[in-house]
Amino acid sequence: MTKTAPVSRITVDLSAYPDLVVIYLGMKVRSFNGLGALARTGRQIGQAVAARPDGLLRHEYMLFALFPAHLAMRQYWRDLDSLERWTREGLHRGWWVNFLKDSEGTGFWHETYRMKGGVEAIYDDVDRPLGLSAFAPTAPAKGPMFSARARLGAGQAPAAPVEEQAL
Repeated sequence: MTKTAPVSRITVDLSAYPDLVVIYLGMKVRSFNGLGALARTGRQIGQAVAARPDGLLRHEYMLFALFPAHLAMRQYWRDLDSLERWTREGLHRGWWVNFLKDSEGTGFWHETYRMKGGVEAIYDDVDRPLGLSAFAPTAPAKGPMFSARARLGAGQAPAAPVEEQAL
């Protein structure tokens, strides 16, 4: 019998990140047109991440499925304020405004987890339940459920990238 080495186990000390926020974002192609939208969005996100926005600690890509294409990313942010600031400016804001006008044959979702507590999610034009929506009751993202900050129970949100009335 061959002797094997013990498993190397490590953990992390997150005490320097008391306001840490982890967000998973995904885009799933629902039609042929969605392939182009996915490619454009991927390039835009790459540019946004390359700009090293203040507060972004780590960005990772993930592949959920090849067919239909379902790509995702995981981001670690220093705090909710940094994440929100990034969503309201530059490339991200423009992409989000355009997506909400026309999803171009894609579905988009995100799930956010806060070190200080709270979990929230949004699912736009997804064709079937996934993530938290696969087991938890869903509700329209309107009124008090419109903003991520409100869904997290983290107080009043600054002006949204897209106002609810515009939808």
